[in-house]
Amino acid sequence: MFERARQDFAGLVTRAGFHSLRLVRASGEHCMVRRGVAEPPSLTQDVGAMLTVRRDGVEAYAATSDISAAGLQRALDAAGELAARIAAHGLVDMRALPPPREQSRYASPGAQDAFPGLAERFALLAEVCAAMPADARIVNHTAYLAHQYQEQLYLNSAGAEQWQAQRFVYPGLSMTAFDGSDSQTRTFGGFGSGQQGGFEVVARLGFAAAAPRVADEALQLLLAPNVPAGITDLLLMPDQMMLQIHESVGHPLELDRILGDERNYAGTSFVKLEDFGHYRYGSPLLNITFDPGIPQELGSYGHDDDGQPAGKAFLIRDGILQRPLGGALSQFRSGLPGVANSRASGWNRAPIDRMANLNLEPGDHTLAQLVAGIERGVLMSTNRSWSIDDARNKFQFGCEWGRLIEDGELRGVVKNPNYRGVSANFWRSLAAVGDAGTFEVHGTPYCGKGEPNQIVRVGHASPACVFRQVEVFGGAV
Repeated sequence: MFERARQDFAGLVTRAGFHSLRLVRASGEHCMVRRGVAEPPSLTQDVGAMLTVRRDGVEAYAATSDISAAGLQRALDAAGELAARIAAHGLVDMRALPPPREQSRYASPGAQDAFPGLAERFALLAEVCAAMPADARIVNHTAYLAHQYQEQLYLNSAGAEQWQAQRFVYPGLSMTAFDGSDSQTRTFGGFGSGQQGGFEVVARLGFAAAAPRVADEALQLLLAPNVPAGITDLLLMPDQMMLQIHESVGHPLELDRILGDERNYAGTSFVKLEDFGHYRYGSPLLNITFDPGIPQELGSYGHDDDGQPAGKAFLIRDGILQRPLGGALSQFRSGLPGVANSRASGWNRAPIDRMANLNLEPGDHTLAQLVAGIERGVLMSTNRSWSIDDARNKFQFGCEWGRLIEDGELRGVVKNPNYRGVSANFWRSLAAVGDAGTFEVHGTPYCGKGEPNQIVRVGHASPACVFRQVEVFGGAV
């Protein structure tokens, strides 16, 4: 299919000064066992192409599921006609924006290796469920394994040719305990900790052995008191840092939001164009990078969907805001440096500014040292709820799991741990950053943005982190 597309692209005819093709083939499978009973698997297949032209300084596009030579030509003609109609109304003259010319190939580690069949995957899920303890208080439990494969070819009239193949794997557990008056759910992995790779992701995440611990923690939460309300220190584990980075750094730094393009749907940002280069976003310990080079992370790739080469860049260094999450078009419009993060959710969506891998760089504290440095505080892990305002400023997040910290030692379990704050103030309270031994890779396939809506995969890797004097509250409040 891809070789035929190369040949067909060479034969396309247009009056536009520049045109491109982005051909995407995607498939997915989702297997689940609920309470020991296998559910029907979900299988998806999707193929199509986006044709883009630049004509008279404007860019237009058209998508098609007909990837024959004639279908591609019709889509290209439609894009050209649209460009001609809107040329008089263009807001940005794109003739000065250089087209990408790079040629490359990129593949996830193990992306093209054989993946076990449905029977083998369901057998694994059955074994995981069989390892769950027999306790009448565990009223619901699920084990699931999803994987998605995507292959993409980008070609343009300037000579670029970029092929990418990626596999995304999501093994997960969920257990709900109920004692007649309260219910608590504890989860593991799944759509909050997906990774790129082959079937080795399942072993790397420790999926097969996780069930007894997850069940035990759900039962512990039933017996635990609510987290006490008050102002206290907060130790966030990497699986909650993922959400904190995503909502209060990633979305505010998307350049199209800052330029005002997103205000009607997903909100704007408290960050302003003039903030870059000097605004203190967090304490000097805060170092945030856009890094598409960690192979197993969900947002790793060679080029973005506009053909720009991806590389690591600091967005925040030593707490000072450096650059936004803006692709080539947003960089051109704003005059600011950005990154290669112009991304689309599929062949029938145009690329827009999206976070990809957004990571907090490790510090120099072990987990034991982080705990020892807290006189009174709470450890929180695994997000279960989130709320943030349209400017991505004021937030309130809840977690599944909590532990009290007193006099530098971990104490009892607490349930319904929640915390709230204001983004910039919160990051300025960052007091200690965990080392590489606390650093974990997480990510989600469900980041939504854009009109029409686009759901994309994002990765967030982070160590454990300590924040001072945070407002914490429990379920009784």
